[in-house]
Amino acid sequence: MKNLITGGAGFVGSNLAEELLRRNEEVVVIDNLSTGSVENIAHLKRQKNFRCYIDTIMNEKLIKRLIRDVDCVYHLAAAVGVKYVINNPLEAIETNVRGTEIVLELSNRLGKKKVLLTSTSEIYGKDRLNHRAFKEDDDRVLGPTTITRWSYSCTKALDEFLALAYWREKKLPIVIARLFNTCGPRQTGAYGMVIPRLVKQALMNQRMTVYGDGRQTRCFTYVSDVVSCLIKLMHHPKAVGEVFNIGNPKPITILELAQKIKKKIGSRSSIIFVPYEKAYNKGFEDMRHRESDITKIRRLINFEPKVDIDEMLDRIIEYFER
Repeated sequence: MKNLITGGAGFVGSNLAEELLRRNEEVVVIDNLSTGSVENIAHLKRQKNFRCYIDTIMNEKLIKRLIRDVDCVYHLAAAVGVKYVINNPLEAIETNVRGTEIVLELSNRLGKKKVLLTSTSEIYGKDRLNHRAFKEDDDRVLGPTTITRWSYSCTKALDEFLALAYWREKKLPIVIARLFNTCGPRQTGAYGMVIPRLVKQALMNQRMTVYGDGRQTRCFTYVSDVVSCLIKLMHHPKAVGEVFNIGNPKPITILELAQKIKKKIGSRSSIIFVPYEKAYNKGFEDMRHRESDITKIRRLINFEPKVDIDEMLDRIIEYFER
């Protein structure tokens, strides 16, 4: 197979490229390095089946040439991370919406190339009154347009609407994967990702910053589990036209996460609580709970996360120590 990965120098994209190459498939990567890094793919550049373009998915001429020469497209390119979206709201909206439109339009025009669109658990928005894990067909509950962080959820929702419209009207084969807090080596804490931020702080014996009261819960999924799912979904005929959660159904509070990291490292760091308004901006809203229901993907491809929270933290700590 010949694969195009948009956003392929990013954290998830580079791990996906690595796995596809390990399977002797051809990989073409495009990334503008807004949140990706050349270091993530430096070890891949000497492989004969690998090509990399440092450019934007807004470059329609280049994207057209790349899509023409591949069999399928993993569309990962997007503005990601709460901090990045808040600090770059216009760029985030344009990249997520127009960039996806370009990829879908050209994939349809150039031979109906199969597209896997990575979406996000941010789609679901705020918690329900009766808290439970999110299912793919749950209603969405969002905050007001005056709060920038909800723009990310809206842009990714529009991406999903676009992809599903191309499937229903044009019969372009698409698959949508909603990722829940993917983590692992190569992930940076610069854009709001909590685990690398806490691990770095603990290793350097700095104060470990927990936003809010720390009782909010998240489910963390190791990147190798996510990559395996993406590849299986891309090649499963019954995944076409469907939306799937990819996550680990076992939640943990952010305070428990910080305490676990501190203990594993043996850090002298203190854990402090930082109000959301100080961490981000006035009026910031967060989800209290974000947990994944993986019944649907479990039924299709027998997905069960292989790496639990302790093992993933051990691997991430080892990576940052090294």
